[in-house]
Amino acid sequence: MSGDVPRVLALAAIVAVFAALSPDFLGARNLSMLAIELSITAILALGMFLVILPGHIDLSAGSGVGLIGGVAAVLITRAGWPAPAAMAAAAVLAVLLWRAMGRMIVSQRMPSFIITLGGLLAFKGLFWMVIRNSTVPVSPAGALNIYARLTTTYVPPAWGWAGVAVLAAVLFGRWARRNARDARGGGEEDFLRALIGVQLAALFVAVVNGFRGVPLPALLLALSYAVTVLLTEHAPFGRRLYAIGGNEEAAHLAGIDVDGTVVAAFALMGAAVAVTGFLQTAYAGASTTTVGDLMELDAIAACVIGGTSLKGGRGSARGVIFGALIMATLLNGMTLLAVPPEIKYVTRGVVLALAVWLDTRLAG
Repeated sequence: MSGDVPRVLALAAIVAVFAALSPDFLGARNLSMLAIELSITAILALGMFLVILPGHIDLSAGSGVGLIGGVAAVLITRAGWPAPAAMAAAAVLAVLLWRAMGRMIVSQRMPSFIITLGGLLAFKGLFWMVIRNSTVPVSPAGALNIYARLTTTYVPPAWGWAGVAVLAAVLFGRWARRNARDARGGGEEDFLRALIGVQLAALFVAVVNGFRGVPLPALLLALSYAVTVLLTEHAPFGRRLYAIGGNEEAAHLAGIDVDGTVVAAFALMGAAVAVTGFLQTAYAGASTTTVGDLMELDAIAACVIGGTSLKGGRGSARGVIFGALIMATLLNGMTLLAVPPEIKYVTRGVVLALAVWLDTRLAG
């Protein structure tokens, strides 16, 4: 818990500043919008986390968000595909593209920085070609209905409270099982984590129910987080990721399939890019040339702020969510205050630089 204290204090300070500058910041409507923006940033950051853990990086994620969202929008609008089929095809394309990049990185022993930088440029160009440098609207009418409603659908209030009850049962049940297995007793830290988690979930549901209910993107984030925790903390795949990031040569000697694990991590990154692309395009209301711009940097910053080492081998999904919440809160607050775009860029750059500096200090 001690490692989370600086992040919690930083988040509290940011919230306090924006709340003082704008009374609307803590309103139910804005916090509901913040939940959507957090979900979009955090889902991409969780995918980035899986790539960074074994010591790699993905600079093409932002361009991929635009490309995959644009492909789905064009298939629906111009080709007349049903929305589910278009989104499924775009998601498969994303997984294949990112798997191919991962395969190229491990087979040619090329730095992921270079390969994904090339992907950034190539995907951006392909994106503009796909949408023909124009705006492809995501209309709520006709076949586009499912796609457009990704960020405008809300879960009924009662379902939100039911989710809190399920979360409480899972967290406290896990704590009880761990406590029973530990002959020494204790488990106060696990109990405190479970209690704080349930309280935060209840507070979140209470706030968003004051607007329209829990937004669908928040449920997608919860699912993405659960899958990431399962993979990284409760499956051999996660142990392999940490081992490779800690010492790739030792992982080889231990019999770990380093190449296959890295390729799988990039394929999962492609899935995260697809979901983020659909959400970001739906949230923007159209596929335009600016969709996805710099989102890869927000995802990297969220990971590093959350305690993930850029050298690999260290980090947690919980920390990534903290980092994404800090980034989303900054951007949401600045947008609410009508901060000029140039100041937003400066702020994002400073936050990213500070995050990398902090990572360097911790690694040292």
